Amino acid sequence: MTDNGTAKTTENGTRHELAQVNIGRLAAPLDSEQLRDFAEGLDPVNAVADASDGFVWRLKDDSGDATSFRVFDDAWLLVNMSVWRDTNALTAFMYQGRHRELLARRREFFERLDEAVTALWWVPAGHRPTLEEAEERLVHLRAHGPTPYAFNLRTAFPAGGTGPEPEREPAPEPESVSRSAS
Repeated sequence: MTDNGTAKTTENGTRHELAQVNIGRLAAPLDSEQLRDFAEGLDPVNAVADASDGFVWRLKDDSGDATSFRVFDDAWLLVNMSVWRDTNALTAFMYQGRHRELLARRREFFERLDEAVTALWWVPAGHRPTLEEAEERLVHLRAHGPTPYAFNLRTAFPAGGTGPEPEREPAPEPESVSRSAS
């Protein structure tokens, strides 16, 4: 684990870091010609992330990436999960170099999905989120829109709003991730 970041400290003195998850349904098998550029870009992009200012941690297996992990019991969904100092550090990484190039080509590699595929939330400094937490945050964001519990970059919330959400009617659990007609 690399720890390049410094956590955000809230008014009550609690330190927080920003967790992020994003998922994508593969448009073809990972070892296909269609996804060759994506697959070949994983190691270089991950190396840049690991060395980025504000990077704290990322989900990875013994091979060094997260392509063996799945969410929502869907063999075609890839998951990326990481922890950053703050939204500025995350966006600085996202929109530079090879990551930016691959992000611009995402429709070649992944199907378009109708619901939120990225969720952000604040975690206590040192906490490493689980895949179950990531699924829960995505489901919450899909059901309720951005809240301090789960949000996106367009509607971010300050650190410190990580407590449990107020009681609401439970949202129906998605049976699967739906696809867009486009």
